[in-house]
Amino acid sequence: MNTTLLIIVIIAAVLVVLAAVAAVGYRRKRTTHLKEQFGPEYEHTVRESDGQRAAERDLLDREKRRAQFEVTPLTGAEADRYREEWATIQQHFVDEPVESVQAADRLVVRMMRESGYPVDDFDRRVDDISVDHPEVAQHYRSAHEVAVAQLNGGVDTEQLRQAVTSYRELVDALVSDDGSHMATETWSSAASREREQS
Repeated sequence: MNTTLLIIVIIAAVLVVLAAVAAVGYRRKRTTHLKEQFGPEYEHTVRESDGQRAAERDLLDREKRRAQFEVTPLTGAEADRYREEWATIQQHFVDEPVESVQAADRLVVRMMRESGYPVDDFDRRVDDISVDHPEVAQHYRSAHEVAVAQLNGGVDTEQLRQAVTSYRELVDALVSDDGSHMATETWSSAASREREQS
């Protein structure tokens, strides 16, 4: 093997190794970002997906989709109005637990719509809210599951109480939202910007 060919083979091997190292570094950085961004929702998505890669693709898709619409925090007056409605729902729970859960479900949809979230599909609502409020996404899933199940009967008072408690988590997040998380760029756009700068 002549010297030139040997140098070309060595350079090619070094480039392959560097590319592999860069790819591993990129995946680790992406995973770290998604774990920080989604918190408990990251672990939930991994459990519900066909592995970590599928879960991370799903979470990245959520970020991209969420970046396509504008969400604005509720105004002080809107937040106060919703707090009052929520207080009424909680007061009526003792006498009307079933109706209170249904009212809580409708209230959350109205709050999300007023903030700018698309609300046509429940799964989409949860995915969208998980980008801005990952800590309450599972609460929302659990509460909505009870709301749907109670329409068919077979839900006990304790499950209804837990559903109202879970809805409260989302109501609190929406009324206290200051919009600070909404300015964050998606992982894919940040990664693209980094590649352009280097």
